[in-house]
Amino acid sequence: MNEHPDIAQTARDDREPLFRARRLEKIYPTGGGLEVRALNDVDLDLYEGELVVLLGASGSGKSTLLNILGGLDVPTGGTLSYRGQDIAGADEKELTLYRRDTVGFIFQFYNLIPSLTARENVALITDIALDPMSPEAALELVDLGHRLNHFPSQLSGGEQQRVAIARAIAKRPEVLLCDEPTGALDLKTGRTVLDAIEHVNREMGTLAVIITHNVVIAEMADRVIQLSSGRITQVHRNRERRPVNTLEW
Repeated sequence: MNEHPDIAQTARDDREPLFRARRLEKIYPTGGGLEVRALNDVDLDLYEGELVVLLGASGSGKSTLLNILGGLDVPTGGTLSYRGQDIAGADEKELTLYRRDTVGFIFQFYNLIPSLTARENVALITDIALDPMSPEAALELVDLGHRLNHFPSQLSGGEQQRVAIARAIAKRPEVLLCDEPTGALDLKTGRTVLDAIEHVNREMGTLAVIITHNVVIAEMADRVIQLSSGRITQVHRNRERRPVNTLEW
C-alpha cells in the first residue's frame, strides 16, 4: 500500500487545496513516561466544495484530526496550512479568529440553549460573525423556516440538529466540520440531517467533512478517507455521490 495514499488519490486534482497537512502527528502523554499517538504521519489535502467522509473505528484518530483541522487542538508535529496560513503554529488569538471566521462545527449533541428559540440560538453566531446571513435565512436553508420561534424542547431530535446546522452555517463558513452528526438519530431523522449538510455543501460551496463509523454514509461523499491507529490507511474517490434518501443502515 502507498505510504501516503491520500496524496496519490488527490494528485489528479490540480486546484490549490484549502487544507494541506504533511506528516501531521498528535501525541498525548498518559503518565509514567507512556504516550498515545493519536495521529501518526498523516498527509492530507482537502479542497473547496468537497464532501469528505472520515471513516474509522473509535480510537482511529478521526476526532483528533477533525479537532486539529478546526483549530480546537494543535498537532505535536508536522505542518498544517489553510489557504497557505500556518494553522499548526498559530497562537491562540489567531486560532480564535480562524474558528470564528472560517469554521462551522456540528457535533453529535446539539448544544442548543434551552431557554432560547431556534432563531435566538442561531443569532448567537450571527451577532459575532463578520458577514453573516440572517438567522431566518440560515434556518430556511435547513427547511426550518416555519419553526423560528420554537424552543428546543418543542423540536424533535432531527429538528434540533438542523438548528445546530443552521447555527454553524449562518456565518457563511468555508469549512463545515461534522463529528458524528447522526450518531444519536434514527435512520429517517439521520437522513434529514445528512440531506441538510449536503444541501449546504452544494449550495454554498462549503467544504464539508463528516466523521462517522457508519460505512453507508461514506457513499454520499466525494471522497472517503479511512483511518486506523492514527494513520490514513485508504482513500477512495466515489464515482458519484449516492443520494441521501437512498441510504439504508
